[in-house]
Amino acid sequence: MSDTSTPDIIYTKVDEAPELASASLLPIIQSFASAAGVTVGTKDISLAGRIIATFPEALTAEQRQSDDLAELGELVKKPDANVIKLPNISASVPQLVAAVKELQSQGYALPDYPESPSTDEEKAVRAKYDSIKGSAVNPVLREGNSDRRAAAAVKKFAQSNPHRMGEWSSDSKTRVAAMTGDDFYSNEVSATLDKAATAKIVLETADGETVLKEGVSYPAGTVVDATYMSAKALDAFLAEEIEKTKAEGTLFSLHMKATMMKVSDPIIFGHAVKAWLAPVFEKYGDKMAALGVNPASGMGDLLARVKDDPEITKAIADCREQRPPMYMVDSDRGITNLHVPSDVIIDASMPALIRAGGKGWGPDGKESDTNCVIPDSSYAPVYDATIEFFKANGKLNPATAGTVQNIGLMAQKAEEYGSHPTTFEIPADGTVKMILDDGTVLHSHTVEAGDIWRSASARKAPIEDWVNLAIERQKATGYRAIFWLDASRAHDAELIAMVKPILEAKGVTDKFEIMAPREATIASLETITKGENTIAITGNVLRDYLTDLFPILELATSAKMLSIVKLMQGGGLFETGAGGSAPKHVQQLQSENHLRWDSLGEFCALGESFKFLADQKGNEKARVLGEAVDTATQGILDNDRSPSRKVGEPDNRDSHYWFARYWAEALAAQSDDAELASHFAPIAKALADGEADIVAELAAAQGSPADTGGYYHNDPEKVAAVMRPSPTLNAIIG
Repeated sequence: MSDTSTPDIIYTKVDEAPELASASLLPIIQSFASAAGVTVGTKDISLAGRIIATFPEALTAEQRQSDDLAELGELVKKPDANVIKLPNISASVPQLVAAVKELQSQGYALPDYPESPSTDEEKAVRAKYDSIKGSAVNPVLREGNSDRRAAAAVKKFAQSNPHRMGEWSSDSKTRVAAMTGDDFYSNEVSATLDKAATAKIVLETADGETVLKEGVSYPAGTVVDATYMSAKALDAFLAEEIEKTKAEGTLFSLHMKATMMKVSDPIIFGHAVKAWLAPVFEKYGDKMAALGVNPASGMGDLLARVKDDPEITKAIADCREQRPPMYMVDSDRGITNLHVPSDVIIDASMPALIRAGGKGWGPDGKESDTNCVIPDSSYAPVYDATIEFFKANGKLNPATAGTVQNIGLMAQKAEEYGSHPTTFEIPADGTVKMILDDGTVLHSHTVEAGDIWRSASARKAPIEDWVNLAIERQKATGYRAIFWLDASRAHDAELIAMVKPILEAKGVTDKFEIMAPREATIASLETITKGENTIAITGNVLRDYLTDLFPILELATSAKMLSIVKLMQGGGLFETGAGGSAPKHVQQLQSENHLRWDSLGEFCALGESFKFLADQKGNEKARVLGEAVDTATQGILDNDRSPSRKVGEPDNRDSHYWFARYWAEALAAQSDDAELASHFAPIAKALADGEADIVAELAAAQGSPADTGGYYHNDPEKVAAVMRPSPTLNAIIG
């Protein structure tokens, strides 16, 4: 259970590797913070926690827990909010189903996830589960815009200790494939509302009108978009790219975000599975449907459902023999690019492939050039331009490269494309209309059955805040600053019309450039290749993509980014990097009791949180703690105390020992607060004197399988035993 009070700092309880690491790090943070009179508590926003909070009627009194996400959603609207947010699972359907099954096995009488709800009760259950899927957490907590950048110490370390980059050659066959029409980009329309309005979304067909959604309210000045992707065009594109891939002799790969884009991208993913196995679906589609096959759940689920039908399994094997080799998530275990929708997340998979010189792993366990299929052309040009740049210029040199910072528009659910209740798979041919309460038809599209229609919006206040945040950041740094906005795209054109007057009014027009994503990508790569720096000022999705792309190229990981969300009501949300690799880390812990998760992102966020608290509440002791955190973080980097990837070598728990030691030593050595120096001097000495015992106790824990009592819903006592295996360290920390 999470805390019921509101502490000075809230540290989120999440999932997988970040949550396991918290069991080791959080006791250290709480112990040190208490010396400054600072309380650090938790709120549970994990997938399991969200499921439990959603179904109290199905559970015993002891099993129930509060809706911490809703509570945090209210807190971030207050000026005293101070939240450290770790990466959480944005659940795909297979992840959600797996979490429910695990909880059921632990005695939670939760209803099954209804794959095909038919009764009103099943539909109500499905609606509750659907509210948990995808990016359910971020839109609630992000009541501010994003300021993401590499901390100075992290960037300096990366330049001094450059990571390995794959070689690029000009004759690489790796490329990006995207639709050239009838996708979300080409069909988008957008308008800015001159007054507050409420809208309904209807589908008009030959049989009458169906209300898809009503009561969607917008304040004055909101930019409202609508668009759709043609299912027929998508299918034709996928079929063509499969054949092109085979002819080119490359790997076929699909790059989506079926977690954040919880409605649209799983549908597109399902189309790709059907395209890959088109002959099988043509012959056995009805039989497979009767077995519960849903292409959107991926090849893994499909193969499990048809495994007892030798005729279908042979047809699948025969079909796969005729297809080009596929990009693999895990070639040793036969996990393909199309196995699970959440396994390949574009903002992690594409940068990793680019960093590797355009190579992906094939089913033969070897690296090969790859056809990177990104159906919608809205942001595919970013990756296409990056690949073409490195083909022409060779790999980036991390030792000399500058940095790309990011100011991202995301406050108040800005640009939540595909992950909200205004995205629909169209059930019949007709016309989708957005109709305002005064009868005005704001947007209209002629659609066909199976098309994917969606609407998104961005409010005026967050847009203005975003532009002003960009102005502040450019003034503070003097860096080249680029708004990544495409004048040829409907939504971006509306934003440009709002951005330019603000820049003119502030007298800073000459400090900023406006470029479409392709041109902005090239300009940014040219800038950092010269060792100079730039600020990418982007919308929500590009914020997500770029704050993985550039950090992975510059630092080898995005987990080390400093991510500050300046909440619009004055509070602070400090995010700790990406969690895309977290599942693999958990697997290693479970098999070898070695956790390679790097908590550097947490260290960076912690220092900022303490300093923000000092400004917020006038607690100068908190400022001393925060500055000492920065010193400790520098010590981790300078002395190479980050986790190793291999069992038997220092891991996440070792890095926490060294962080605690460097933090205590910095606090003992500082002269700004004699009371804190006196308090931490004996702690620093004990940590130094106990080094041999602590390191030996941590090393002894590794090598054997670790039992945490679950994957999505761990046993806290078991996790503590695994993550705090040093009696000597525990006695010092408490």
